[in-house]
This record gives sequence, C-alpha cells and structure tokens, in this order.
Amino acid sequence: MRGKGKRPMSEINVVPYIDVMLVLLVIFMITTPLLSQGVHVNLPQAKAQSLSAQDAQPIIVTVDERGRYYLNVAKNPEVPMDPKQLTLQVAARLQIAQENHVKPMLLVKGDEAVNYGDVVQAMVLLQHAGAAEVGLMTETPKATA
Repeated sequence: MRGKGKRPMSEINVVPYIDVMLVLLVIFMITTPLLSQGVHVNLPQAKAQSLSAQDAQPIIVTVDERGRYYLNVAKNPEVPMDPKQLTLQVAARLQIAQENHVKPMLLVKGDEAVNYGDVVQAMVLLQHAGAAEVGLMTETPKATA
C-alpha cells in the first residue's frame, strides 16, 4: 500500500534549463563582438549615382600615392597630417556638427596608386574620430571610343 506523502511529482524542474540558457547567453555575448570586426563601407557599383548636394561642406580625407593624409576642412588643406592630428580634427568637426544638429558627409578620396591598406587605415581613423558612415570617392569611368 502507498503512503499518503508519496504522490508522483508532476512539476518540471526548470533550473537546469535556466543554467543552460545563461551559459549560451554568455557565449553569444562574448563571440558577437568578435564576429563584427572590420570597417563598414558601401562599395561603389559600376554605374554609381552622384551624391546629392548638401548645405554643409563634406569632410574629405585624401590619401596620396605615398600614404599621406590631407583634410579639406583643415587650416592648410594642402599640408599633410599625421594620423593623430587627422583624428582630432575630424572628431572636433563631428562634435561641432552634432551640436548644430547637422550630419556631415565623410568621404575618403584615395589616389589610384595608393596601397589599399592606407585607404582602410584612413577609414579606421575616421571611425575612431566618431564617424558612423564613411563613403569612398570615385571618378566616373572615361568612355572608350
């Protein structure tokens, strides 16, 4: 005969499921930032449309064939800048634009002979300065006759 206190248990123990869920959450929290590294760029297409004109002057970083950086909104735009100067000046311009509720256009213009890594480094410097979006400038291909 069965005793009164020995009824079958009809509840599910969810504690092990919660433990597994928390371990998976920690794994995803650690691995997700590692998967999203890199510089986000929108690559130009063969027949890209021109950018629309804006009221604010775009911030253009030029990379010459020797890998030197130039900033069009600098005091002397024809004088090369070191990466730290470039980052500080762009960060200051972005801060001013944010205070004025303006979203400036940031562009990188690389020489045809420049190393691709130097252009990517310029984009990384702009990202460190606080740029959310960076565009690449290209020329329209010349028609061959």
